[in-house]
Amino acid sequence: MTPTAAAAPRPIPRDPQADSSLALLADPYRFISSRCREHGSDVFETRLLLRPTLCLTGPEAARLFYDDERFARAGAAPEALRATLFGEGGVQGLDGERHRHRKALFLRLTAPEAVDALAHTVRQAWRQAATRWPAGEPVALYDAAREVFTRAVCSWAGVPLPEAEVRLRTRQLSLLFDGAGVLGLQHLRARRARRATDGWAQDLITAVRGQAGTAPPATALALIAHHRDADGELLPAEVAAVELLNLLRPTVAVAVYAVLAAHALHQHPGQREALLAASPEDAPMALACFVHEVRRYYPFFPAVAARTRRAFRWNGYDFPAGRRVLLDLYGTNHDARAWQTPGAFRPERFRPERRAVERPGSERTGPPEQRPFSFVPQGGGEPARHHRCPGEGLAEQLMKQTLQFLLHELHYSLPPQDLSIDMSRLPALPRDRLVLLPQAAILR
Repeated sequence: MTPTAAAAPRPIPRDPQADSSLALLADPYRFISSRCREHGSDVFETRLLLRPTLCLTGPEAARLFYDDERFARAGAAPEALRATLFGEGGVQGLDGERHRHRKALFLRLTAPEAVDALAHTVRQAWRQAATRWPAGEPVALYDAAREVFTRAVCSWAGVPLPEAEVRLRTRQLSLLFDGAGVLGLQHLRARRARRATDGWAQDLITAVRGQAGTAPPATALALIAHHRDADGELLPAEVAAVELLNLLRPTVAVAVYAVLAAHALHQHPGQREALLAASPEDAPMALACFVHEVRRYYPFFPAVAARTRRAFRWNGYDFPAGRRVLLDLYGTNHDARAWQTPGAFRPERFRPERRAVERPGSERTGPPEQRPFSFVPQGGGEPARHHRCPGEGLAEQLMKQTLQFLLHELHYSLPPQDLSIDMSRLPALPRDRLVLLPQAAILR
């Protein structure tokens, strides 16, 4: 008998544009999912910055993307992001055992007890910030949150931050994520900020190693400075500086989520009332579900990059070796195959007690850890094994502290403003950055 011939591969749909870079920049959060819908496929090929790129969306594609035998991160991120957001030599660009060993450092830095300590510092920083706000003057929450988180994370990490440098370091750390994915002058500012913060962080590392610093041994700064890589050697000072910034920068970036959480309070007043009315027993769960839904519903990272290690076939499509691949995070968080009414803001979808017997087409409800490839606001998979951000718990705690402050410790109103989300912006924010009008001092 003649052996059955292997099925011929399906051609990967191709975007008709010669290069889609400008289209991606114009609509970074919806570009991949909208093109996938047009092509009727979870994968399509395009050119970005003149380089062939495969784009993926959906939970099944996310599961594929985090297969370490098929994908690598080294060399995958565009140079513009390495020069601003990530830096050179950091954990984001490592693979295999080197990645797991370096990741273990960040898992230690973001362990629950460490995050609790940071949350306490943030709570105090919000209260102190409110005392500095001029009476009756509007406050841009995005600006306030970035400064609060800069002050808090530096204090918690053992990073000296003189009062005269607070605005400078806040602006520099903010530019690393607020100017990385754009063109023009803002991107040039981000590159300049990267050079300045690399030098600042390297001086801190060198001072600690030379025992000239003041950081106690258990601080994040000291742990990074004295970390030994998989080969048993201290990290080069410039790499240790990158990893220090990989702790400071994402913490300051939680200011984006803080603004979006406040936006959700205003846009969904019934949810605000439910949080205020929750019993002491239910309040922690209600707040946690609200935070999870903010992270699912709102845009944060649009996509993450990898490259194929080798050629392989998936769902009938042939993936070539060495090809850059983007996974759509925002679209996966809104995929109707994984989420019922994905365009609705429904925190209750994360309540554990709602995990009924699954039916075809029904939503799998429950905590985020049960949905590692459909709930991917900061990457997919498991933090210890995959390139999922280890700081998700940190982000959630900082959001909770901000919400508690807004719900229980500050009387404020929102003056007339444009609260529509600018989806062309990276990161996406309300067009007027959500301005508060404090009406009373902090409640004690």
